[in-house]
Amino acid sequence: MTFLYIIVGLVLIFDFINGFHDSANSIACVVSTKVLSPFAAVAMAAFFNFIAFVIFEPRVAATVGKSVVEPDVINMNVIGAAVVAAITWNLLTWWWGLPSSSSHTLVGGLIGAAIVSSGFGSVMASGVIKIVAFIFIAPVLGFMFAHFLSSMIMWIFRKTPPSVVDKLFRKLQLVSASAFSLGHGANDAQKSMGIILLALILSGHATKESAIPMWVVLSCQSAIALGTLFGGWRIVKTMGQKITKLKAFEGFCSETAGAVSIAVATHWGIPVSTTHTITGAIMGVGARKGASAVKWGVSRKIFIAWIVTIPVSGLVGGVMYLFFNWLN
Repeated sequence: MTFLYIIVGLVLIFDFINGFHDSANSIACVVSTKVLSPFAAVAMAAFFNFIAFVIFEPRVAATVGKSVVEPDVINMNVIGAAVVAAITWNLLTWWWGLPSSSSHTLVGGLIGAAIVSSGFGSVMASGVIKIVAFIFIAPVLGFMFAHFLSSMIMWIFRKTPPSVVDKLFRKLQLVSASAFSLGHGANDAQKSMGIILLALILSGHATKESAIPMWVVLSCQSAIALGTLFGGWRIVKTMGQKITKLKAFEGFCSETAGAVSIAVATHWGIPVSTTHTITGAIMGVGARKGASAVKWGVSRKIFIAWIVTIPVSGLVGGVMYLFFNWLN
Protein backbone atom coordinates (compact mmCIF):
# COMPACT_ATOMS: atom_id res chain seq x y z
CA MET A 1 0.00 0.00 0.00
CA THR A 2 2.87 2.37 0.83
CA PHE A 3 4.45 1.85 -2.59
CA LEU A 4 1.09 2.64 -4.21
CA TYR A 5 1.13 6.01 -2.44
CA ILE A 6 4.68 6.58 -3.69
CA ILE A 7 3.61 5.75 -7.25
CA VAL A 8 0.66 8.13 -7.07
CA GLY A 9 2.95 10.85 -5.71
CA LEU A 10 5.48 10.29 -8.50
CA VAL A 11 2.75 10.43 -11.14
CA LEU A 12 1.44 13.72 -9.77
CA ILE A 13 5.01 15.10 -9.74
CA PHE A 14 5.30 14.03 -13.37
CA ASP A 15 1.98 15.71 -14.11
CA PHE A 16 3.19 18.92 -12.47
CA ILE A 17 6.42 18.84 -14.50
CA ASN A 18 4.37 18.06 -17.59
CA GLY A 19 2.38 21.22 -16.90
CA PHE A 20 5.33 23.58 -16.70
CA HIS A 21 7.19 21.71 -19.48
CA ASP A 22 4.25 21.80 -21.90
CA SER A 23 2.71 25.10 -20.85
CA ALA A 24 4.96 26.59 -23.50
CA ASN A 25 2.91 24.79 -26.13
CA SER A 26 -0.26 26.47 -24.92
CA ILE A 27 1.05 29.99 -24.52
CA ALA A 28 4.02 30.39 -26.90
CA CYS A 29 1.94 31.84 -29.74
CA VAL A 30 -0.21 34.16 -27.64
CA VAL A 31 2.86 35.45 -25.77
CA SER A 32 5.12 35.85 -28.82
CA THR A 33 2.42 37.87 -30.61
CA LYS A 34 2.10 39.98 -27.42
CA VAL A 35 -1.63 39.41 -27.20
CA LEU A 36 -1.23 38.46 -23.53
CA SER A 37 1.46 38.98 -20.94
CA PRO A 38 3.24 35.79 -19.85
CA PHE A 39 1.48 35.81 -16.47
CA ALA A 40 -1.98 36.30 -17.96
CA ALA A 41 -1.28 33.61 -20.54
CA VAL A 42 -0.24 30.95 -18.02
CA ALA A 43 -3.18 31.80 -15.76
CA MET A 44 -5.57 31.33 -18.67
CA ALA A 45 -3.84 28.11 -19.75
CA ALA A 46 -3.95 26.70 -16.21
CA PHE A 47 -7.67 27.37 -15.93
CA PHE A 48 -8.50 25.57 -19.17
CA ASN A 49 -6.08 22.76 -18.31
CA PHE A 50 -8.06 22.12 -15.15
CA ILE A 51 -11.59 22.16 -16.56
CA ALA A 52 -10.78 19.86 -19.48
CA PHE A 53 -12.17 16.79 -17.70
CA VAL A 54 -15.65 18.34 -17.79
CA ILE A 55 -15.67 18.25 -21.60
CA PHE A 56 -13.58 15.22 -22.65
CA GLU A 57 -14.19 11.60 -21.70
CA PRO A 58 -11.12 9.77 -20.32
CA ARG A 59 -10.48 7.69 -23.45
CA VAL A 60 -6.78 8.55 -23.59
CA ALA A 61 -6.41 7.37 -20.00
CA ALA A 62 -7.91 4.03 -20.98
CA THR A 63 -5.42 3.70 -23.84
CA VAL A 64 -2.39 4.39 -21.63
CA GLY A 65 -3.68 2.28 -18.73
CA LYS A 66 -4.84 -0.72 -20.72
CA SER A 67 -3.40 -0.66 -24.26
CA VAL A 68 0.38 -0.10 -23.94
CA VAL A 69 1.49 -2.95 -21.68
CA GLU A 70 -0.33 -5.95 -20.25
CA PRO A 71 -1.40 -5.16 -16.66
CA ASP A 72 -1.36 -8.88 -15.81
CA VAL A 73 2.36 -9.37 -16.47
CA ILE A 74 3.92 -6.30 -14.89
CA ASN A 75 4.37 -5.04 -11.35
CA MET A 76 4.55 -1.81 -9.38
CA ASN A 77 8.30 -1.52 -9.97
CA VAL A 78 7.56 -1.17 -13.67
CA ILE A 79 5.20 1.72 -13.02
CA GLY A 80 7.64 3.48 -10.72
CA ALA A 81 10.51 3.03 -13.17
CA ALA A 82 8.43 4.37 -16.06
CA VAL A 83 7.40 7.51 -14.18
CA VAL A 84 10.96 8.23 -12.96
CA ALA A 85 12.20 7.83 -16.56
CA ALA A 86 9.53 10.26 -17.77
CA ILE A 87 10.38 12.82 -15.09
CA THR A 88 14.10 12.55 -15.92
CA TRP A 89 13.68 13.10 -19.66
CA ASN A 90 11.18 15.93 -19.15
CA LEU A 91 13.57 17.80 -16.86
CA LEU A 92 16.50 17.32 -19.23
CA THR A 93 14.63 18.54 -22.30
CA TRP A 94 13.20 21.46 -20.30
CA TRP A 95 16.72 22.45 -19.29
CA TRP A 96 17.90 22.19 -22.89
CA GLY A 97 14.91 24.21 -24.09
CA LEU A 98 13.67 21.44 -26.37
CA PRO A 99 9.89 20.98 -26.75
CA SER A 100 9.85 17.19 -26.43
CA SER A 101 6.79 15.05 -25.83
CA SER A 102 5.75 14.30 -22.26
CA SER A 103 3.36 11.74 -23.69
CA HIS A 104 6.01 9.73 -25.44
CA THR A 105 8.54 9.87 -22.62
CA LEU A 106 5.93 8.29 -20.33
CA VAL A 107 5.07 5.63 -22.90
CA GLY A 108 8.76 4.98 -23.57
CA GLY A 109 9.55 4.55 -19.88
CA LEU A 110 6.62 2.17 -19.49
CA ILE A 111 7.70 0.06 -22.49
CA GLY A 112 11.35 -0.13 -21.40
CA ALA A 113 10.54 -1.13 -17.83
CA ALA A 114 7.97 -3.70 -18.98
CA ILE A 115 10.40 -5.32 -21.43
CA VAL A 116 13.11 -5.66 -18.76
CA SER A 117 10.52 -7.00 -16.33
CA SER A 118 8.60 -9.47 -18.47
CA GLY A 119 10.00 -9.50 -21.98
CA PHE A 120 8.67 -8.14 -25.26
CA GLY A 121 5.45 -10.11 -24.86
CA SER A 122 4.32 -7.68 -22.19
CA VAL A 123 4.09 -4.87 -24.73
CA MET A 124 0.82 -4.53 -26.63
CA ALA A 125 2.02 -3.89 -30.16
CA SER A 126 -1.24 -2.48 -31.54
CA GLY A 127 -1.43 0.26 -28.92
CA VAL A 128 2.25 1.17 -29.21
CA ILE A 129 2.14 1.29 -33.02
CA LYS A 130 -0.80 3.70 -32.89
CA ILE A 131 1.05 5.99 -30.48
CA VAL A 132 4.32 5.88 -32.44
CA ALA A 133 2.49 6.57 -35.70
CA PHE A 134 1.16 9.81 -34.30
CA ILE A 135 4.70 11.05 -33.68
CA PHE A 136 4.62 11.69 -37.41
CA ILE A 137 0.88 12.10 -38.05
CA ALA A 138 0.25 14.79 -35.40
CA PRO A 139 2.78 17.39 -36.67
CA VAL A 140 1.81 16.71 -40.29
CA LEU A 141 -1.86 17.31 -39.46
CA GLY A 142 -0.97 20.48 -37.59
CA PHE A 143 1.26 21.65 -40.45
CA MET A 144 -1.32 21.03 -43.18
CA PHE A 145 -4.29 22.49 -41.32
CA ALA A 146 -2.39 25.60 -40.18
CA HIS A 147 -0.95 26.15 -43.67
CA PHE A 148 -4.42 25.86 -45.23
CA LEU A 149 -6.10 28.04 -42.60
CA SER A 150 -3.51 30.83 -42.80
CA SER A 151 -3.65 30.80 -46.62
CA MET A 152 -7.44 31.00 -46.53
CA ILE A 153 -7.41 33.89 -44.05
CA MET A 154 -4.85 35.73 -46.17
CA TRP A 155 -7.18 35.41 -49.18
CA ILE A 156 -10.35 36.37 -47.28
CA PHE A 157 -8.75 39.49 -45.78
CA ARG A 158 -6.58 40.36 -48.80
CA LYS A 159 -8.26 43.78 -49.19
CA THR A 160 -8.53 44.54 -45.46
CA PRO A 161 -6.00 46.93 -43.88
CA PRO A 162 -3.36 45.00 -41.88
CA SER A 163 -4.14 47.00 -38.74
CA VAL A 164 -7.79 45.88 -38.84
CA VAL A 165 -6.77 42.24 -39.37
CA ASP A 166 -4.31 42.41 -36.50
CA LYS A 167 -6.88 43.93 -34.14
CA LEU A 168 -9.46 41.25 -35.02
CA PHE A 169 -7.12 38.30 -34.61
CA ARG A 170 -5.62 39.58 -31.40
CA LYS A 171 -9.11 39.06 -29.96
CA LEU A 172 -9.67 35.74 -31.71
CA GLN A 173 -6.34 34.46 -30.47
CA LEU A 174 -7.73 34.48 -26.94
CA VAL A 175 -10.27 31.90 -28.11
CA SER A 176 -7.76 29.76 -30.02
CA ALA A 177 -5.24 29.78 -27.15
CA SER A 178 -7.97 28.76 -24.71
CA ALA A 179 -9.07 25.93 -26.99
CA PHE A 180 -5.52 24.65 -27.31
CA SER A 181 -5.03 24.75 -23.52
CA LEU A 182 -8.26 22.81 -23.13
CA GLY A 183 -6.98 20.09 -25.47
CA HIS A 184 -3.63 20.02 -23.69
CA GLY A 185 -5.32 19.57 -20.31
CA ALA A 186 -7.49 16.79 -21.65
CA ASN A 187 -4.94 14.73 -23.55
CA ASP A 188 -1.94 15.14 -21.26
CA ALA A 189 -3.62 14.86 -17.85
CA GLN A 190 -5.40 11.73 -19.00
CA LYS A 191 -2.08 9.96 -19.56
CA SER A 192 -1.27 10.37 -15.89
CA MET A 193 -4.75 9.16 -14.97
CA GLY A 194 -4.06 6.06 -17.04
CA ILE A 195 -0.85 5.32 -15.15
CA ILE A 196 -2.54 5.69 -11.76
CA LEU A 197 -5.37 3.45 -12.97
CA LEU A 198 -2.80 0.86 -14.00
CA ALA A 199 -1.21 1.06 -10.53
CA LEU A 200 -4.63 0.62 -8.92
CA ILE A 201 -5.26 -2.43 -11.10
CA LEU A 202 -1.90 -3.95 -10.18
CA SER A 203 -2.46 -3.34 -6.46
CA GLY A 204 -5.91 -4.90 -6.57
CA HIS A 205 -7.81 -1.65 -5.96
CA ALA A 206 -9.36 -1.64 -9.43
CA THR A 207 -10.04 -3.97 -12.36
CA LYS A 208 -9.62 -3.56 -16.10
CA GLU A 209 -13.31 -2.65 -16.27
CA SER A 210 -13.12 0.00 -13.53
CA ALA A 211 -13.89 3.63 -14.25
CA ILE A 212 -11.27 6.18 -13.27
CA PRO A 213 -12.02 7.41 -9.72
CA MET A 214 -12.92 11.09 -9.46
CA TRP A 215 -10.08 11.70 -6.98
CA VAL A 216 -7.64 10.57 -9.66
CA VAL A 217 -9.23 12.87 -12.25
CA LEU A 218 -9.19 15.92 -9.99
CA SER A 219 -5.65 15.23 -8.72
CA CYS A 220 -4.19 14.94 -12.21
CA GLN A 221 -6.03 17.97 -13.58
CA SER A 222 -4.94 20.01 -10.56
CA ALA A 223 -1.30 18.92 -10.86
CA ILE A 224 -1.01 19.81 -14.54
CA ALA A 225 -2.78 23.15 -13.96
CA LEU A 226 -0.42 24.06 -11.11
CA GLY A 227 2.56 23.09 -13.24
CA THR A 228 1.30 25.31 -16.03
CA LEU A 229 1.20 28.26 -13.63
CA PHE A 230 4.97 27.95 -13.20
CA GLY A 231 5.51 28.09 -16.96
CA GLY A 232 8.26 26.67 -19.14
CA TRP A 233 9.91 29.89 -20.28
CA ARG A 234 12.92 28.26 -21.94
CA ILE A 235 10.62 26.35 -24.27
CA VAL A 236 8.37 29.38 -24.84
CA LYS A 237 11.35 31.10 -26.44
CA THR A 238 12.01 28.16 -28.76
CA MET A 239 8.40 27.71 -29.76
CA GLY A 240 7.40 31.35 -30.09
CA GLN A 241 10.54 32.95 -31.47
CA LYS A 242 13.11 30.52 -32.82
CA ILE A 243 11.00 28.54 -35.32
CA THR A 244 9.37 31.47 -37.14
CA LYS A 245 8.10 34.96 -36.34
CA LEU A 246 4.35 35.06 -35.79
CA LYS A 247 1.69 37.69 -36.38
CA ALA A 248 -1.59 37.57 -34.49
CA PHE A 249 -3.53 35.83 -37.27
CA GLU A 250 -0.71 33.29 -37.66
CA GLY A 251 -0.79 32.58 -33.93
CA PHE A 252 -4.56 32.07 -34.24
CA CYS A 253 -4.07 29.63 -37.13
CA SER A 254 -1.38 27.67 -35.28
CA GLU A 255 -3.43 27.36 -32.09
CA THR A 256 -6.65 26.51 -33.93
CA ALA A 257 -4.95 23.83 -36.02
CA GLY A 258 -3.37 22.36 -32.89
CA ALA A 259 -6.60 22.49 -30.89
CA VAL A 260 -8.65 20.73 -33.57
CA SER A 261 -6.01 18.02 -34.11
CA ILE A 262 -5.71 17.31 -30.38
CA ALA A 263 -9.48 17.32 -29.84
CA VAL A 264 -9.93 14.72 -32.59
CA ALA A 265 -7.14 12.53 -31.17
CA THR A 266 -8.53 12.82 -27.63
CA HIS A 267 -12.00 11.86 -28.84
CA TRP A 268 -10.53 8.69 -30.38
CA GLY A 269 -8.47 7.94 -27.27
CA ILE A 270 -5.10 8.51 -28.94
CA PRO A 271 -2.38 9.96 -26.65
CA VAL A 272 -0.77 12.49 -29.00
CA SER A 273 1.90 15.03 -28.28
CA THR A 274 0.68 18.60 -27.93
CA THR A 275 4.30 19.56 -28.54
CA HIS A 276 4.45 17.80 -31.89
CA THR A 277 1.10 19.19 -32.97
CA ILE A 278 1.73 22.86 -32.20
CA THR A 279 5.28 22.72 -33.57
CA GLY A 280 3.98 21.34 -36.86
CA ALA A 281 1.29 24.02 -36.93
CA ILE A 282 3.80 26.84 -36.34
CA MET A 283 5.95 25.45 -39.14
CA GLY A 284 2.86 25.32 -41.34
CA VAL A 285 2.11 29.04 -41.02
CA GLY A 286 5.81 29.81 -41.44
CA ALA A 287 6.11 27.70 -44.59
CA ARG A 288 3.25 29.68 -46.17
CA LYS A 289 5.62 32.66 -46.27
CA GLY A 290 8.31 30.57 -47.94
CA ALA A 291 10.84 27.96 -46.88
CA SER A 292 13.27 30.61 -45.65
CA ALA A 293 10.74 31.86 -43.08
CA VAL A 294 11.16 28.67 -41.05
CA LYS A 295 14.41 28.15 -39.18
CA TRP A 296 14.94 24.56 -40.19
CA GLY A 297 18.11 24.19 -38.13
CA VAL A 298 16.09 24.67 -34.93
CA SER A 299 13.36 22.42 -36.32
CA ARG A 300 15.88 19.67 -36.99
CA LYS A 301 16.99 19.67 -33.34
CA ILE A 302 13.36 19.40 -32.27
CA PHE A 303 12.76 16.48 -34.65
CA ILE A 304 15.78 14.64 -33.26
CA ALA A 305 14.44 15.10 -29.72
CA TRP A 306 11.09 13.66 -30.84
CA ILE A 307 12.66 10.58 -32.42
CA VAL A 308 14.96 9.72 -29.50
CA THR A 309 12.38 10.34 -26.76
CA ILE A 310 10.81 6.86 -26.68
CA PRO A 311 14.11 4.90 -27.02
CA VAL A 312 15.97 7.00 -24.44
CA SER A 313 13.04 6.95 -22.02
CA GLY A 314 12.75 3.20 -22.55
CA LEU A 315 16.43 2.74 -21.71
CA VAL A 316 16.11 4.85 -18.54
CA GLY A 317 12.93 3.00 -17.61
CA GLY A 318 14.68 -0.36 -17.95
CA VAL A 319 17.63 0.77 -15.82
CA MET A 320 15.32 2.21 -13.17
CA TYR A 321 13.37 -1.05 -13.04
CA LEU A 322 16.59 -2.95 -12.29
CA PHE A 323 17.42 -0.36 -9.62
CA PHE A 324 14.01 -0.72 -7.95
CA ASN A 325 14.34 -4.49 -8.01
CA TRP A 326 17.76 -4.19 -6.39
CA LEU A 327 16.27 -2.01 -3.64
CA ASN A 328 13.63 -4.65 -2.98
